[in-house]
Amino acid sequence: MENQEIQKTSSKDDPKLFMDEKSQKFLDETRKWTMFLAIIGFIFIGLIVLMGLIFGLVGSFFGSYLGGFERIAILLVYILIGVLYFFPIYYLMKFSINMKNAIQQGKQQELTSAFEFLKSHYKFIGILTIVALSLYVLLGIVAVIAGAFAAF
Repeated sequence: MENQEIQKTSSKDDPKLFMDEKSQKFLDETRKWTMFLAIIGFIFIGLIVLMGLIFGLVGSFFGSYLGGFERIAILLVYILIGVLYFFPIYYLMKFSINMKNAIQQGKQQELTSAFEFLKSHYKFIGILTIVALSLYVLLGIVAVIAGAFAAF
C-alpha cells in the first residue's frame, strides 16, 4: 500500500482532512470485516428464505397443525424478513467493495461512494430499529388494554 494522502478542502478556512497510511490500514481492516459480515448476511438471508419455503410450502412437516392460510402467512413473513435484511447487507457489501477500490487505487470518488453506502446502511438499520421499537410499544399497549378487558 502506497503512502497516499487523500485530502479534502472546505469552502471555509477549516483545516484539511487527510487520510494517512494508518487511517487507510484501519479502513482496510474495517472493509475486510464488513465484507465478511455481508457474506454471512447473504448466507443467512438465503437460509431465512429457504426456511420460509420449507415451512410455508411443505405443510406435511407440521402434520395437520397448519392449514393453507397459515403456511402461506409463514412463507410471506419469512420472505418479508429476507427482503428487509437484504438492503442493509447489500449496502454493507457495496461499502466494502468501494472502500477496497478507494484504498487500492486512491480514488476519492470510490471513497465518497463507500461512505455513502455506509451511511445508507446505518440509516436503514436506524429506521428499522425505530419501526421495531414502535411496534413493541404498540403491542405493549394492546396487551395492557386486552388484559384490562379480560379482567372484567
